[in-house]
Amino acid sequence: MTARRLVSPGIACLALALAALTAAGAPAAAQEDVINVALDRALVVRIDRPADTVIVGNPMIADATVRDNRTLILTGRSFGTTNLIVLDKEGEPIANRLVTVSAADDNLVTVYSRPGRQTYSCTPVCEPTISIGDDPGTFSGRKDQISGRNELSSGDR
Repeated sequence: MTARRLVSPGIACLALALAALTAAGAPAAAQEDVINVALDRALVVRIDRPADTVIVGNPMIADATVRDNRTLILTGRSFGTTNLIVLDKEGEPIANRLVTVSAADDNLVTVYSRPGRQTYSCTPVCEPTISIGDDPGTFSGRKDQISGRNELSSGDR
């Protein structure tokens, strides 16, 4: 019996698309030009010179919070790639970097049942959580439970 490694269709399509872009002569970004951040995680980014303006190409993918004029906090909001531009007081670029948001390696278990999908965080006991791509009914139900619990704990009854 031969062992096979299964690759999800999404990863296979992404790999083919990247190969096609490279084959078409599109310049690939150097590894140091990409800032990698995990979904729902924050990352401290230090800047060489004082920043005046910070722009995130798609704030649905990543968010930048200015801590001070040399420190940014990047937060992964959704899967994907966007860009981060930092300008100084004269409007000159300090940084222009790609930001890639990917899944965290959190011992997540994804359960597929017919058309639906549910996610569990197993660290070490499996508990339900929500993740982008989950079945809409499951996602909404869990989101409502989390929001309701947070309201109770904050005293906003």
